[in-house]
Amino acid sequence: MDIIGPAKLLTIYIGESDKWHGKPLATALVERLRAEGAAGATVTRAIEGFGANSRIHSAHILRLSEDLPLVVEVIDRAERIDQLLPIIDEMMDDGLVTLTDIDVVHYRHSSGKDRRSGGSL
Repeated sequence: MDIIGPAKLLTIYIGESDKWHGKPLATALVERLRAEGAAGATVTRAIEGFGANSRIHSAHILRLSEDLPLVVEVIDRAERIDQLLPIIDEMMDDGLVTLTDIDVVHYRHSSGKDRRSGGSL
């Protein structure tokens, strides 16, 4: 898949305890995004944050939270992101979704060959 140039960054902010049909929402989102052909997705676990309810979620040892903030990021062509938005909306109850215009300057995956020498890794 070639994504060089204008693209969209879809950022999804959810909580670690959020679920979709009994499964962690972040896992369900990544699986669904993959099934829908997204270029890729990354989930990042934050150590602290708060959302719309203003309740602080923290990984501090004295206030161990089981609901830390998670960020799911997806970068793809605008058309693909537009197709994914209704699916994400259906899967989310709480959270925040943002969309940012970006420029992709490098997107490549290894095919098992060292491109510089032409040999196998």
